Amino acid sequence: MNKAFCEFFAGIGLVREGLSDSGWTCVYANDINPKKRELYTKRFGDNGHFHLDDVWNCAEVLTRLPDPPFLATASFPCIDLSLAGHWKGFDGDHSSTFFGFAKVLEGMGDRRPKVVMLENVTGFITSKGGKDFEAAARALAELGYWIDAFVLDAKNFVPQSRPRVFVIGVHESFSTSVVARKGSGDWFGGAWSRHVERGGKKLRPDNLRELMERVELPTGWAAVNIAPPTSSAPDVSEVIDLDDDQEWWDEEAVTKHHDMMSDRHRSIVDEMLSSKKRFTGTIYRRKRYGKTRAEIRFDGLAGCLRTPKGGSARQIVIAIDKGKLRIRWMSPREYARLQGASDFPLVENTIQNLYGFGDAVCVPVIRWIDQHVLTPLFNSYLKTRGNGRKSHAAVATANNAGGERPEHVA
Repeated sequence: MNKAFCEFFAGIGLVREGLSDSGWTCVYANDINPKKRELYTKRFGDNGHFHLDDVWNCAEVLTRLPDPPFLATASFPCIDLSLAGHWKGFDGDHSSTFFGFAKVLEGMGDRRPKVVMLENVTGFITSKGGKDFEAAARALAELGYWIDAFVLDAKNFVPQSRPRVFVIGVHESFSTSVVARKGSGDWFGGAWSRHVERGGKKLRPDNLRELMERVELPTGWAAVNIAPPTSSAPDVSEVIDLDDDQEWWDEEAVTKHHDMMSDRHRSIVDEMLSSKKRFTGTIYRRKRYGKTRAEIRFDGLAGCLRTPKGGSARQIVIAIDKGKLRIRWMSPREYARLQGASDFPLVENTIQNLYGFGDAVCVPVIRWIDQHVLTPLFNSYLKTRGNGRKSHAAVATANNAGGERPEHVA
């Protein structure tokens, strides 16, 4: 098996961007949005492997899939798992397309990938009191996958606050020491719980750990032995362009947004102006108690990039230098930098660019997962095949002679 993967809900291809450095080859990409496809093919070329179609058209998808890939990724729509989608969860038309992806996996039969990776907002964990997350984990488990999950925030890599939950499924036919499988009653002991404890609450917060402890799956829960990233991101000022060629707003628009600030934020800005301090930050417009507020981040991070469906969803740049206040919309190139894809080629349409990056993954986060999880799993698979070792199914059969599932298969 080559180091091949297929990506569903591919968007503009930032999962592929994150995996390409270590030798992964994308053999199939699927998305329903032609504008995202335009950005994808502008970056990676149009060699025919991008399938523009609804993932629910499973029969057509299955005819397009090549030989079994080792990995399948799915960054399915998040809107119904957030306030923007009124917390409909899997009852909504968008986020429920996860089950279209699961249907494709089911249809692959023996060709299913050894590893699956999901990505979504942290509302995925809490949606419907955890029932939507449980439903997704159960759907994968019924297809033979042991399930792990953890949360990573892009702020460890780039100056953007963007926490996301990642679900890793390792197929039961694949025996590997990279993950530990949860055994009965081992929450306070055993390899699985040691791996969970090593990750701490940063990787597996209380609400996620509670689900992993409580919910029983047809296969079971697994845990990769990883610790939280220790890297730190630069200040947001390092990704913002401050030259005069930018489309800075006129005085009327600047004054309007200055007046929209809360008393506290406006006083901080006014003090910086009077003392001639330098500051670069970002603004989101939000509704607070019936009023629109221009809320500033002073912590060196940008807010989470979002799709520009309304004025409040677009991120704004604020710059103070030598007693002058300047404000403007954040540019597509700055969006790209905040997603760790500084050199990604853009199209002419600004909104199309902003939508593509606002609805994408952070590239350095994917690289970190690849380095610590995905490539180790692939190398372990190659080693297992090369040594002619037993499959997990064979080991499980032997161990289950005593009536128990193996907690950890090396």
